Amino acid sequence: MTRSGDWTANVPRHAKAGNLNNAMMVTDGEFLLILDADQIPEPDILEKTLGYFNNRRVALVQTPQYFSNVPDSDPLGSQAPLFYGPIQQGKDGWNAAFFCGSNAILRREALMQLGLVGYVKETESIRRALTASRSAIRQARKSADMDTPLVAEVLDAVEAATREAQEQLADGQPMSEVTYRVRRRVDAAVQTLVQADMSALQADLEEIAAMELAHVGDAGVQVVADDAVERMSARDWSPLGALESVQAVLDALSVERNDEAQPVMPLATISVTEDMATAMRMHAMGWESVYHHEILAFGLAPEDLKTMLTQRLRWAQGTIQVLLRENPLVQKGLKIGQRLMYFATMWTYLSGYAAIIYFAAPIIYLLLGVLPVASLSWDFFLRFIPFMIANQLLFAVAGRGIPTWRGQQYSLALFPTWIKACSTAARNVWFGRPLGFAVTPKARQTGGPSWSLIRPQIVVSVLLAVAAVVGIIRLATGLAEPLGTLVNVAWVIFDLVVMSILVRAVLYKGYEPAVDVDAGERKADGV
Repeated sequence: MTRSGDWTANVPRHAKAGNLNNAMMVTDGEFLLILDADQIPEPDILEKTLGYFNNRRVALVQTPQYFSNVPDSDPLGSQAPLFYGPIQQGKDGWNAAFFCGSNAILRREALMQLGLVGYVKETESIRRALTASRSAIRQARKSADMDTPLVAEVLDAVEAATREAQEQLADGQPMSEVTYRVRRRVDAAVQTLVQADMSALQADLEEIAAMELAHVGDAGVQVVADDAVERMSARDWSPLGALESVQAVLDALSVERNDEAQPVMPLATISVTEDMATAMRMHAMGWESVYHHEILAFGLAPEDLKTMLTQRLRWAQGTIQVLLRENPLVQKGLKIGQRLMYFATMWTYLSGYAAIIYFAAPIIYLLLGVLPVASLSWDFFLRFIPFMIANQLLFAVAGRGIPTWRGQQYSLALFPTWIKACSTAARNVWFGRPLGFAVTPKARQTGGPSWSLIRPQIVVSVLLAVAAVVGIIRLATGLAEPLGTLVNVAWVIFDLVVMSILVRAVLYKGYEPAVDVDAGERKADGV
C-alpha cells in the first residue's frame, strides 16, 4: 500500500506516522497489527493478544521487540531485556505501558477518536480568532492611515462579517460553513480595497510619466522638478499595510487544514517517535494499555556501530521532542502515576549532561586534588558505597536473572549521543530547525572500524587512564590522601570497564549465525 496523491511533495509527510495515518484512511479493520518491515510475527500473535480487547477501554497491547540477528554477547546493546521486561511490566501496573512503534495491536476506535479530538481542538481556535480579529480592527481604526472613507468602509465590512460569524457559531451552525462565508466576505472587502489602490497607483504612474523634467544637472543627469517631489511626498500610499494584522488573524479561520494531506491525523505527528506521543494522548483520553510479556515477533537489529548510533539518536530526539511539546507532568487527563511513568522515560536522556560531571569528577581529583564533594571521611563512604552496592543489587532483583549490564554500559557510554539529541531536538522545537527522519538500515554498512564515531569517548577514556596513573604516582610519593585516591582510582576503573564496550562495538563485524554441522551433513547426503 502506497500513499495517495494527496501526499504531494509540498505537504508534510511525517515519515512513519504519515504512512500509518494514510493507511488508516484506506482500511477499515477494527484492530491494527503494526509491525516494522523487518519484523516476522509468530502465527498465533493475534490469538495471544486480541483477548485483552474484551475490555472495551483497552486501546493498545504492546509485546516485546526481540531481534534474531544478535549474538549472546550483544555487543551493540540491541536487545533490551530490562525495558521489555521489568520496566514495561512496571509501567503496565500504572496503566502507562506505551506504544513502541512495532509488535503492537491498536484499536481503530481509539486512534480515530484521538484524531478527531485533535481536529476539534484546532477548530476551537476559530472562536478565539474571530474575537482577536475584531480587536485588531479596533486597533487599526486608531491608525493615522485609516482616515480615508474607503478604508473605513472596508473595516466596517470586515467587522460586520466577524460579528455575524460569532453569532452563527453561537447558534450552532456548522463551523466549516461559517468560516467559509466569513472568509468570502473578508476577501471581497479586501479586493475592493486592492482595486481602489491599483487605480491610485495607475494614476501615480501616469503623473510620473507626465512630469516635466528640470534642467540638466552638473553631472549631465536629468532630475525631477522640486514641485513634483513635493506632490509625490504628500500623497497617501496604499492603506493595505494597515490591514495586515487583521488579515493575519483572519487567516486562522480556515478549518480545511490545507497544509496537511488529510485533516484528521490519528497518530501523533509532533515527533519522529510517533509511538510514545500517540500512546500518551490515548492515556490522557482515558484509554488503557496492556503490556503482554511474550516474544511474538522477531526482527533485525543494527549490525554496525554507525547504524546503531543513528537509531539511538532518533529515539532520543523523538522522546525529547515529546517532552518539550507535550510535557507529561502538565498534560490534562493523565493520572499522577502515568505522568511520572512517562516523565521517567523522557528525562533519562538528560543524563548525557550529568555524565560529563560524572567522568570529570575523578579526573579532576586525581590530577589536581580537588574533591568532587566537600567531604573525605569514613562517614561519607559508609553511606556512599552501600548505596552503590544496593543500586546494583536492585538491578539484579528487578531483572530476575535477565542481563542488565549491557544496558547500563550504553546508558553511560553514549553520553555524546544523548547530548546531541537534546540540543538538536530543542533547536527543532524552539527554533524550527529541521530534524529529519533517518530510517535504520538493516544491512551492515561497509568499511573498516569507525573509531571517529566514538572520538569523545576515546578522549574521556584516555583522560581517565592518565588520571589514574597520576593519582597512583601522587599516592606513592605521599602527595595524595590514601582513601580518596583509592576510591577515585576504583571509580576510574569502573568507568573504563563501562567504556570498553565501545571498543567491542567498533570491532563488531556483524552477526554470524551458528552452523548446524549435523544438518549440513544431512543436506550433503541428500536427506
